[in-house]
This record gives sequence, structure tokens and C-alpha cells, in this order.
Amino acid sequence: MAAVQWRSRGRNYEAELQRCRPEAALVEFGDYHPLKSIMVTDTKTRRGARKGSTSSSSSSSSSAPLDPLSSMLDGTDPLSMFAAASATETPAMSHSKEKEEEVVGPDFESWSLKRGEILARFTTTEKLSIVSRRDKLFCYSKLKDPGSSAVSEKVRTRLEELDDLEEGSQRELLNLSQQDYANRIEELNQSLKEAWASDQKVKALKIVIQCSKLLSDTSVIQFYPSKFVLITDILDTFGRLVYDRIWTMCSDPRPLPDSFTVDDVNDTAKETCLNWFFKIASIRELLPRLYVEAAILKCNCFLNKCGIQETLPRLTAMIRGIGDPLVAAYTRAYLCRVGMEVAPHLKDSLNRNFFDLLGSFRQISSESVQNQLVLQRVEVPEYLTLYSPAISWILQCIAYRAPEDYINCAEIWVEFTCRHFSKREVNTVLADIIKHMTPDRAFEDAYPQLQSVIRKILTYFHDFSVLFSMERFLPFLDMFQKDSVRVEVCRSIMEVFIKHQVEPTRDPVILNAMLHICKTMHDSVNALTVEDEKRSLALLIIGFIRMVCFGRDFEQQLSFCVEARATFCNLESVMVQLIHTVNQLAMETSRVMRGSHSRKTAAFVRACAAYSFITIPSLSSIFSRLSLYLLSGQVALANQCLSQADAFLKAAVSLLPEVPRSISVEGKLRASESFLLDFINNFLATLLVVPDHPEHGVLYLVRGLLNMIQDYTWEDNSDAKVRVYVSALPLLAAMSQETYLYSIPKVDSNETLYGGDPKFLLEINKLSETLIGQVLDHLKGLGRDEATRRQGALAFSLFGVLLAHGDLRNNKLSQLAVNLWNLSHKHGYCETRVSVSSQPISQKIRKPDMFSLTFTK
Repeated sequence: MAAVQWRSRGRNYEAELQRCRPEAALVEFGDYHPLKSIMVTDTKTRRGARKGSTSSSSSSSSSAPLDPLSSMLDGTDPLSMFAAASATETPAMSHSKEKEEEVVGPDFESWSLKRGEILARFTTTEKLSIVSRRDKLFCYSKLKDPGSSAVSEKVRTRLEELDDLEEGSQRELLNLSQQDYANRIEELNQSLKEAWASDQKVKALKIVIQCSKLLSDTSVIQFYPSKFVLITDILDTFGRLVYDRIWTMCSDPRPLPDSFTVDDVNDTAKETCLNWFFKIASIRELLPRLYVEAAILKCNCFLNKCGIQETLPRLTAMIRGIGDPLVAAYTRAYLCRVGMEVAPHLKDSLNRNFFDLLGSFRQISSESVQNQLVLQRVEVPEYLTLYSPAISWILQCIAYRAPEDYINCAEIWVEFTCRHFSKREVNTVLADIIKHMTPDRAFEDAYPQLQSVIRKILTYFHDFSVLFSMERFLPFLDMFQKDSVRVEVCRSIMEVFIKHQVEPTRDPVILNAMLHICKTMHDSVNALTVEDEKRSLALLIIGFIRMVCFGRDFEQQLSFCVEARATFCNLESVMVQLIHTVNQLAMETSRVMRGSHSRKTAAFVRACAAYSFITIPSLSSIFSRLSLYLLSGQVALANQCLSQADAFLKAAVSLLPEVPRSISVEGKLRASESFLLDFINNFLATLLVVPDHPEHGVLYLVRGLLNMIQDYTWEDNSDAKVRVYVSALPLLAAMSQETYLYSIPKVDSNETLYGGDPKFLLEINKLSETLIGQVLDHLKGLGRDEATRRQGALAFSLFGVLLAHGDLRNNKLSQLAVNLWNLSHKHGYCETRVSVSSQPISQKIRKPDMFSLTFTK
């Protein structure tokens, strides 16, 4: 096969990058933003049967940004949308939609009642001012016709008329008292009515715009809520006048029915209505443009069945362009007010307004707001009270005739409360949820939302002393009465506790609450619970137990373990952890007392031993019992509790016959022989420091263990029993020494009790010879069974013990060692590396002079 020649293909990375870019998506109506560029289109309209009317067609567009607030609109301005909507909607579309109309009932607190309260509450003694500026009000200099570069004379002329009205008549009214200010605003209201009555519609609009601009002035910030009330009275008047005029135009030649549709509106009224929206959409500044359009929001019903439904989200989004959070809050309140008057069923915009309001609160800490408060000598708490009328009104609008999905709202609200407030407010929210969800067991249908509430609280509250100090937190948990859901909630709490509780705790509030939660998880365990679930729950409970610490109050710690033992008796791994905890407690007591117990501490460590001795038999795993008996015996020895240690070790020895030949390890059956041998080797190592009982004879524990080994039913063709015998020989050799290899402080081992007594040494030698004889008999049996590999390995093992612990000056013992060496190498099964390293030693054993025997690595 010919060799492959690699050749790279040409790459145009720039072109590939362009192909990988996402396609530009069309801007949906919901994506409207007030900072998009404006494009105005005056579409063809038909005049009605009005005398002297003519048809006209003109259009205009903006090819460049008009001002900083209109640089990002992309043609989704109000003028284009109104024109497009009126041109595209057909009678069939109007009739195909169902009539949605709701009326605010007497159970809704009217604005007139709120109005008086606000004026009486928010007053000031500072001097106020009213300034009428003469800057241009409208954007018209760059309105272009899409088909040519000529300026649309019709649109330009009308807007210039508005700007030229009273040009140069800038007026300032300074040093007004609060009453003078209110009187002047009322005069402007009357001027508006008079101008309208005298058919000076342009002048009326100019008054409304100038009044709306006053709402951007927060120079006397304490008076702002009252200023809002006074000026929105003028906006309300303007809105009624415009609506009534268009209504009157629709009633010619026949009266317009109360439940009219767009089809009932004649073309003349539609054109007049469109003209008002065109004029308002061309207002230069954002705030007056918002307020004036909101004032005539109801007029949308003359143009488009869905006009109000489409306009409210757009105006809501436009409010995001207002920089001052207080001004924006009251703008939202006004939009909610007019929205409730014309479309109380459209809750989405009301909700969006409220959440936008909540999001704007972060601006309070901004430099501009803080500087303003410092300049006016207003504290933050006083400043926050200025928001209360706006928030109260918006919340009333949202809550009015809201559906039976309370918990969906509370689920969102609790996150805001957790993020920005303290435990007191969160506790109040929980109490309110309990109040609403308890009747008729409504909580049973809202478990997902209630779980979400818990998760959000746990996200923001990691200090469990604070969490459990909420009076309503545990009653809230009691609403989770479905077992699976309750356990899942408790599990989530425990996971957060283990993750974030860094320091051990003894706080009784935390302990009582966590015991209740852990008990809930424990009590869910039954015969059908799978092992993985048991293991998972047990790990969480163990994590809690490890975090409990009463410091030097050891008795309280032991009392906690006693209570926990009674509470978590169905989870074996938890019981094992409790035994470890109590053993650790006993050792900590010994450390504090530096090994010298007083009468009180001696009684305490004996109580710890009693706890373990009572608890261990309740475990089902036999190897857990064996290892804990041995461990607890070692702890008892370390604390000079000799009778308790003796009881633990005897219990372990008596348990050996019950060890099964196979055990389950991670779901699989495995032979228990290797586990048993490991335990016995550890047990033998402990027996070196255990003194003989004065009533039970010499080496009674060693003999008892060997007897149990002798009677135990081992696997067929197993060498385990004689391997135990081989392992016991080093123990016996160590017991015959004048000084033991290791000992326990303040515990007299057999080296002290017998002091090298010849009778004691004689007993050791006899027992050793018996064990060696048992091993040799077994080796002979292996030869007859042709198990030569096992024979060689066992022979070499015994050779190593004799070499390390036997007195090879004895000719018989040395000859036995030589014979074992030869037997281990007879069939060539001995490991080569071990054989080579031990060969010089075996050669020395054959020499008559054994005093020069030395060991080299």
C-alpha cells in the first residue's frame, strides 16, 4: 500500500467565522426598548363622510438618530406601529377575537381616597418653584419621507406650530409655598380646560407636556409624592378630554354603543385619534412622552382591539429608560393606575412593572442618588418612605381579583425577601404561606412550589442558628405530609447543613431542629427501602452527628449519643458511627486527664464502655461487631478499664463461631476467610498487652481464641487454621520476653504480673510446641494430598517464624528449620527472590556454632 502524503486544505478563517455567526433575529414586540431609533410612517388613510374632507398620502422616516433616547429603535416606534396596526387589521380579525372586558368593582380602593392621604402625609416647609422652559418639545427636523429626501410638510408644519406656541415665553415662579404650588397647578388645570373649550388643542397639549416635565424635578424630594398627585390630575383631565372628543366624533351620525368595537368607529375618529398618538410620539423628552401617552391610553380602543394590550408592555419597557428610581417608581404607579381603569384583566404588565420596580432598588445605593440625599439632607430610611404610595398602589393593582394561585406568587416573593431582608421578614412570609395553605389542606396540591420556597431560603440562609430561630420554619416543614416529599425536603436541608456548617455546634436550637429533621429521614426507612437509599440517608445523619460537639462537657456529649442511639436504631452505619463517637469521647477524656483518671472521669469512661457494650450486639454485620468489640476493648484498656476490656475481648472470641463462610460485599458474595484472618491477626497483636485474669488461669484468652479456631468450620482445602497457629507463635515468643515490645501506660501486662516466672514460660513453650505440632501434621497431610505448592508456602512461612522468633541454638529446632527450608524448596514453588535472600541464613543454621548467627538485609 502506497504511503499517504498529508496535504493541508486552504482555510479562509474570516469567511468561516462569518458563516458561523448566528442569523439576526427579528425584533419581537416584547423585545421593545425605548432607546431604539425612531421611524415615523404616515400611511394612507381614508377620511369619512365628513364634509370637506380629502384623501392624502404621505410618509416620512428617520435616516439618522434624532436624540440620545432614540438611537436604537429600528422602526418599532409608536407612530409606525399605530399606522401598521390600523392598515393591517381587518374586520374579520376583530370579530375573531373574543371580547375581554372587566370593570373595576367597588371592592377596589379608588385613587381618590389614596390621593387625599398622600397630600396630607407628604408635605414640606421648603420653597418650591415652577419653571416653564422654552426648549423645543418635538422631534421633527429629520423626519424624512421614505421615497424622497424632502421633509414632509404636513408633519413638519403641525409640530412647528406646537413648538412656536408661546415661543420665548419662559416663566419662572420661585419661592412658592406648598399651598401656592398647589394653587398654581390647579390654575394650570383650569387653563387646560379653557384652552380645550376654546378649541386651542395645541395650547392644551403644550400645558400637559410642560406639567409632565415637572415630574422629573426632585429638588424638594420630600414633596415629590404630593407633586405627583397634583400633576397627574392635569394628565387625567387631558386624557378625559381627548377620549370624550373622539367619542363624540364617533357618535355622528348615530350614537356609539357602550360595548363598541373597532368596526363601529368611523374613519374620521380614527384619523383624529392617530394624529394625537403621532403628536405624542414625537415629544422630544422621554418622561413627558410616557406620561402623556399613558394619559390617553384608553383611546387605543378606537384604533385596535389589541391596542391597549400591546401598548402597556411597550410603555412598561420605556420606563426602564428613566434614571431616577423615585421618578421611575411613580411613573410605573401612574401606568398601573390608567391600566387598571381601562384593562384591569391585563395582569402581566402590572406584574412586570412591579418586578422592574424591585430591580430598580439597587439604584438607591448609586452615587447619584446618595449625593442627592446628602445635598437635601435626607436620610435613607426617610427616602425609602417616599416609595410607599407607589408600591402600595402597584401591589393593590396586582392583588385585585388575582386568581387562586397564591403560592406561585409567594414562591417568587420569598426569594426577594431572602435576598434583601432579614429573618424577621422571611418569617413573616412563611407565616403568611402557612395561613393561606393550611385551610382545606391546600398544601397537598402545592408541594413543588413549597419545595421551591425551601430551596430559595436555603440558598440565602446558611447560618442555621438564624434559620431555626424563625418561629415558622419548622411549622412550614410540617406542611410536607407526603412521605416522599417530606424526606426529600429534609435531605435538602441536611445537604446544605453539611456543606456550610464549618464549625461544630452545641446550639440547642440547631440540635433540636436537626434531630427532628434527621428523625424524619430515619423514620422513612422500612423493609422496602433499598440499600442505596439507606446508605444515602445514613451518610447525611452521620454528617450531622460529627458536627455535634459540647466541648469539655463530656457527659452532655454522651447523653446526646444515648438519645441518638434511640432515635436512629434502624440505620446500622449510624449506630457504628455513634460507637466510634463514644470511643473517641473516652479517649478525649483520657487526653484531658493525661492518663490519670479521677474517680469521676473513671466512672465516665466506664459508662462509655457500657454504652458500646450494649450497642454493639444490635448490629447485624458480624464483622462490624467483631471489629468494634476489639476497638472498644483497646479503648477500655487505654483507660485502665480492665474488666470492661476483658468483657469486650471475650465477647469477640465467643462471636467467632458465628462468622459465616461467605459474606456480601457491595452486593456480591465473597469468602469471609481473608477478613477473618485479618481480624485474628489484629486480635493477637492486642493480646500481648492484655493481662491474664486472676480467676481464669494463664493465657486464658489466647487458649480460648485457639480453641475457637480449632472448632471453627473452615473452607475445604484451606490452610487458614494452621496459618492462625503460625501467627500465634510470634505472640507467644513476645510474651516470653522480659520486656515487652509495647505496653499501655498505667496497665500492668503479663511481663509485670509474672515477672519472668519459669512456670509461665513453661506454659508458653508447651503451647508453642502444640501449635508447631499441629502445623507439621498439616504439612504431612498436604504431602499425601499432593498439594505441594501449598505445602511449600506453609513450610516457608513456619521457617520464617522459627528464624525470627525461635532459639536456633536448640539442635532439634535448628534441624526443624533446615527441614522446613528443604521442604519449601523441594518442588521449586518458593519465590526465587525470597529463596536467594534466605539461602545464606539456611547455610549458617546447618553449622554447629549458632552464636555467630547474624541477620543482614
